[in-house]
Amino acid sequence: MKCNLRPQSNATIKNKRFPSSSIPAIPSSLVGKIIMREIVTVQVGGFANFIGSHFWNFQDETLGLAADPYGYPLFKTKSLNMDVLYRTGETHQGTLTYTPRLLSIDFQGSLGSVSSKGTLYNEDSNAPSEVVTWVGNVSSHASEPRKKNLFLQSLYQEEQGAPLMNGINGGAKDSQNEIQDTDIVSCLDTGVQFWTDFSKVHYHPQSLYEINGLWMDAQEFDNYGIGQDVFTENIRGEEICDRLRFFIEECDHVQGFQFIVDDSGGFSPLAADFLESVSDEYTNTPVLLYAVRGPSSHMNLSSRKQKVVRDLHDAVSFSRLSSFCKLIVPVGLPFLSRSKASTFLNVKDESPYHCSAVYAAALHSTSLPFRMEALGPTADSSDVCGAVDVNGVVQMLAGQSRQNMVAILDVAMPSPSLTGRQNEQSLPSNLHTLTPEVAEDVDDLQAVESIIVHGAIGSGGCTASVSEVKNAIHGAYASETSRPMFCHLSVARCPLPIPLPFPSIFGNLVGQHGELLGSPILGPASRGSLDVHSIPMAARMRSSSAILPFLENRLRNFHKFGIERGCPGTELLRSWGFGKDEVEDIGETLSKMVRIVNPQSEISSDSDSD
Repeated sequence: MKCNLRPQSNATIKNKRFPSSSIPAIPSSLVGKIIMREIVTVQVGGFANFIGSHFWNFQDETLGLAADPYGYPLFKTKSLNMDVLYRTGETHQGTLTYTPRLLSIDFQGSLGSVSSKGTLYNEDSNAPSEVVTWVGNVSSHASEPRKKNLFLQSLYQEEQGAPLMNGINGGAKDSQNEIQDTDIVSCLDTGVQFWTDFSKVHYHPQSLYEINGLWMDAQEFDNYGIGQDVFTENIRGEEICDRLRFFIEECDHVQGFQFIVDDSGGFSPLAADFLESVSDEYTNTPVLLYAVRGPSSHMNLSSRKQKVVRDLHDAVSFSRLSSFCKLIVPVGLPFLSRSKASTFLNVKDESPYHCSAVYAAALHSTSLPFRMEALGPTADSSDVCGAVDVNGVVQMLAGQSRQNMVAILDVAMPSPSLTGRQNEQSLPSNLHTLTPEVAEDVDDLQAVESIIVHGAIGSGGCTASVSEVKNAIHGAYASETSRPMFCHLSVARCPLPIPLPFPSIFGNLVGQHGELLGSPILGPASRGSLDVHSIPMAARMRSSSAILPFLENRLRNFHKFGIERGCPGTELLRSWGFGKDEVEDIGETLSKMVRIVNPQSEISSDSDSD
């Protein structure tokens, strides 16, 4: 049997952006048949943008490998439609562009050395306006532009056709001054400050929105009240909605919104206000929301007052965000490195660059079914199966059985081989949660699951066929004593590509193509993109009663600190802009979520009786 293995040398692919002017061709068999089903992605807040940066790097790497004549053959599949996530455009000079259909929202100054206008359209955001509206004295305040790190220098120099020299004006060309991939990897592993530091993607000028006038340290922007009026102040809300409208209006048929929201601080109320506007304007378009938490949000709090603020924030944030979406998926563990999800990884918990890479890999996997070519009932594809759109996943997980809209995200990274001793447990048994406060080993006869497996390794170390994966998963569930009420399976043969700026988080039991080895590789304990080129992945979103502790903790804390007579959070909630009726509505929303999962919950009953 001939195996599809990635070429040994891929440094030239890893270190380059996918050219934005190279638009993937539509298969001739589909011309005239495609009804475009686009997704608009929205990233709100610092950690959400860290995740998004990795997510778009995966897409860019996939596009580059598909276009490369020496690339991994399975990335050349026509069964995954990148137009679902990307848009075509044109600069003022007539150059075609291909950029993410994305709106990113963050602090002013959060883009580091990257301009909010991007690099494609060459628009001068600092050009003086010809309209004079002020005749008084004018003072200007400007900060020194941040220097590009080695990775961004290398991208710039490659696109200029210049030799890769250390420093933009590199000096004499010699081997000591040339930027090496090893130098780039080392630089990123020790020096990432902004999410743009490791982004290799071109963005449209409408994509990157910095909140004007909000220069603030993330540690200060840490609770619901501090961000309560950010969206409505000045004309920010109008500007943000206009940018979203720009992407919506050029779509044929939007299948849904993919929101990634850092809900650990002041960006949560901004996102909630934005989502409320979205739900009013795009009533029939489903929102899939990932509520993400970075490592800094799990720090130990030194005082009781800080704990009250944090617990009330968590309850209010979750209740408000869930009110304006169809499916919400909490993501972010307090100690990712200690979790079962990191069995084959070496993650630094204090590093947003590290943690966000794992979460982004899972989100890449869960998004694959949304862009799979939809096949007829009798048709088959050798590369993919199980296409479903955003609304299909929402209806599957939140519209059946108990209608629980809070899903759990699980991952196997890398996923084990379908055969061999690493698979003494079935592949589903190797899926471990990225959602916090989840109960383990819960038998739930009403559970509903959506599993995505891609790039799985089968017999002989070769990429498994679609039918091999389907048989393995179906066989695993058939032998289980407890199984979900319903499970939808999506399969793709292309693995997860590992771009150059991906952090060195793989353990020494992970091989070049993500295969799990019987003995450790000699050398450093952590391996990165120069050692691991691609990995097989499995991810799962599930609606299960295992989410009950997460929901009960938020209801219990809100009841204890915000509702009970004489509780310490009454004035705090009032200062956040919540009156008595709104506080009761938040409590009822949380109580209803608990009752849906567990109708006999004592916490829910206590809340209702007050």
